Amino acid sequence: MKKGRVFSGARPTGRQHLGNYLGAIKNYVALQENYDCVYCVVDLHALTTLADTEHLRTWTYEMVLDWLAAGIDPECGTIVFVQSHVPQVTELHTILSMVTPLGKLTRLPTFKEKVRQQPDNVNYGLVGYPVLMAADITLYKADVVPVGVDQASHLEFTREIVRTFNHHFGPVLVEPQAKYTEVPKVLGIDGINKMSKSLNNHVELASEPEELYARVRMMVTDPQRQRRTDPGRPEVCNVFSLHNVFTPQETVGQIEADCRTAGIGCVECKKMLAENLVVHLAPFRERRSQLATDPDYVWDVLRDGAERAKTIARQVIAEVQTAVGLP
Repeated sequence: MKKGRVFSGARPTGRQHLGNYLGAIKNYVALQENYDCVYCVVDLHALTTLADTEHLRTWTYEMVLDWLAAGIDPECGTIVFVQSHVPQVTELHTILSMVTPLGKLTRLPTFKEKVRQQPDNVNYGLVGYPVLMAADITLYKADVVPVGVDQASHLEFTREIVRTFNHHFGPVLVEPQAKYTEVPKVLGIDGINKMSKSLNNHVELASEPEELYARVRMMVTDPQRQRRTDPGRPEVCNVFSLHNVFTPQETVGQIEADCRTAGIGCVECKKMLAENLVVHLAPFRERRSQLATDPDYVWDVLRDGAERAKTIARQVIAEVQTAVGLP
């Protein structure tokens, strides 16, 4: 017996990296065991920047291919689809915008941050971004939304919109609950910034072994460790933080002890991490290659997912229309 329905969405960014995997995809896969899962490629959200829109189709394909290779499974009932393929979301977005104060939207820290990032393109979509996000979640009557603690305020805004709507029009929409996840902040190759493709400090899941070795060799370790004979500080080393995830636990303790006593150098430490990454990601690479032999498979999954999503969306939007009183 499933515990309820999960919804989560991600902007299409193409091939996924270790940060995407540890921060979201790994959890997406695990949630399928106990929940009915709805996972969405939020392509409309991506339009707010007006940049690289010509890549949206390719990036959508590559991202979903990685999702499927990692274990997201439409055969077990999981719905995977593209946001714009279910037009009811824009109708619900419009209706929810009528009960959302403009002042509250412009005071949101996320909006202020977006304005700082693109001061020359403060568009209406940017202001209404949280309302569209609320429509994404509520259109599928999601009970649960997986979020990191740092994202809790985003979901709380959706909950406020639901409460306001239900106060005006009756208990139609489901107020989603947060399912907090242990989302590690995965640093990139530079050891300073969050792993990001835009900063080119990422390690792609689909990397071939040679590329994995090359990217791991570039990783910054303990900045205070200048010589091989200097003792290291594993707690500040990004390479060691990844050992905690991808290296057998019985080996991690030995690596930590050897690092602190200069029994192992950074070059050796990186080599071991790269070897373990190659082994850990081998099933992913194999499944990805198999899925890619049929170029239509991803689009078939998304097409079927959109039809299944529409079945839910049509019912919910009809309930909303009736509650609001639309003729």
